[in-house]
Amino acid sequence: MTEFEDLERSDIVWATDPLSEKGRPLLILGTPEFPHHGVQLITVLLSTKTYHEESLTLRDDDYDGEPLGERSHVLPWSLVTLTSAADVEYRLTALVDDRMVDVARETIDYISS
Repeated sequence: MTEFEDLERSDIVWATDPLSEKGRPLLILGTPEFPHHGVQLITVLLSTKTYHEESLTLRDDDYDGEPLGERSHVLPWSLVTLTSAADVEYRLTALVDDRMVDVARETIDYISS
């Protein structure tokens, strides 16, 4: 199992879903460490739903490792900060750098609008 502090940008984890009582995959955008709070994971939600027009569809070659079991979509407007190892069950896979640049750009565009 990957330790909370060892998770990195582009990792996809199975974690607590702030919108429901079940878990879901989350993509890590950044892992800042703060003196009084330790590591925090800045993430965006992934979904298998296809009705989000602004989502970014993940293709099999977007993964640095095994793809997720179902076609997934990044929701760059759904940001979640995880602050505890208890929030993360396990690491699933990761995205390649080029696709992470796309996700980061879309998230920044969303925040900036």
